[in-house]
Amino acid sequence: MRFMMLMIPHGYETAAPGTMPEDLDAMTAMMAYNESLQKAGVLISCDGLHPPSMGARVSFPGRKPKVVDGPFAEAKEVLGGYWIIEVASRAEAIEWATRCPGGENEVIEVRQIQELEDFPPALQAVGESIPSMQTVRK
Repeated sequence: MRFMMLMIPHGYETAAPGTMPEDLDAMTAMMAYNESLQKAGVLISCDGLHPPSMGARVSFPGRKPKVVDGPFAEAKEVLGGYWIIEVASRAEAIEWATRCPGGENEVIEVRQIQELEDFPPALQAVGESIPSMQTVRK
């Protein structure tokens, strides 16, 4: 099962463009955590994200794209980074999240990634016929 662990750092929604982590001890601890995920063979991908002030949101009112550049006034929580891991269960994904050296202002949301086999058979058949819908990991 694949899971995405989403890092939500409170306060990041108002960070200035180019804001980067400055706490060397915290970054060193996070790099060691990422290395432990890798050594355990569960890490698929992980990345930090620049603040929303450097991003954009695309919505579709009336099914037409509308682009709004960040920062986003209505944002209460934003993503600061993510990990994609492959583990045997939800409990194992949560266990990995509890090992993260997160700070007091950070929350990790753990979400299972939808796999083709999670969908009804009719949709699975459609997905299997589209090469871009087939995942490398089964």
